[in-house]
Amino acid sequence: MGIDLRYPIGVLFAILGLLLIIYGLFGVTADYSRSLGINVNLWWGLVMLVFGAVMFFFAHRKRSLQHKLSSGH
Repeated sequence: MGIDLRYPIGVLFAILGLLLIIYGLFGVTADYSRSLGINVNLWWGLVMLVFGAVMFFFAHRKRSLQHKLSSGH
């Protein structure tokens, strides 16, 4: 039938989230004075990583459910 759109969306958000997390951990901390001292890159990287994992989980769950239904178990 084709690839579920949640797979590439999940991978994209997970990769971008990881990049933001890495930049948030090793980036320049002087940039966070404008954001009230909050490491915005780290927090949004975590949000994007979780969203990517959720999308990947739902795509995998749908595929495994379809496989179970087609095999008759």
